[in-house]
Amino acid sequence: MIVIIDYGMGNLRSVEKAIKFLGKNVKVTDNTRFINVAKKIILPGVGHFGKAVLELKKRKIFDILLKKINEGIPFLGICLGMQVLFEKSQEAQNINGLGIIKGEVKKFNLKNLIVPHMGWNKVRVIERAKKPILFKGIKDNSFFYFAHSYYCHPKEKDVVLAETNYGIKFCSAINKKNIWAVQFHPEKSQNVGLRLLQNFINL
Repeated sequence: MIVIIDYGMGNLRSVEKAIKFLGKNVKVTDNTRFINVAKKIILPGVGHFGKAVLELKKRKIFDILLKKINEGIPFLGICLGMQVLFEKSQEAQNINGLGIIKGEVKKFNLKNLIVPHMGWNKVRVIERAKKPILFKGIKDNSFFYFAHSYYCHPKEKDVVLAETNYGIKFCSAINKKNIWAVQFHPEKSQNVGLRLLQNFINL
């Protein structure tokens, strides 16, 4: 069973609809019993880093997420769901994230571009990602849909799977063992987004 974590941070139903469109059973839940038996976990989200972490803890999901990820369950983080994998964020200085990916989430500081970064932008898989499983069958520099004011800055450069340019070059996808995460919204990115979700399902 594929579980989409419900922690009150928006956009859950769009992801659910996309997975169902691909013909797969999926459950949107914050019930720890279902999360514990999930075969794959998706953590989407649009919202505030600090509120997201506090909600995960309030619903007793935070520690279970750490446990399941450490057990090797395939995990996909989307947008805010990518950011909470990191140690901390400039959006909430006193609240720590899951800390699975070393690094920080930083705010765009751009003079000539609008923040938030919203709309379609290119995603380039980096050269050292020789087997980009998540992007299988997707042309490099394909356009995906973004909506964010903060971007992830990993300390470990070998986790960076893809990059995007918006005033600066930033990490738009990561992979570390069973962990996959993207800053963009595949559920809003039409055919290429559906292909990416199908690739995750096929893992």
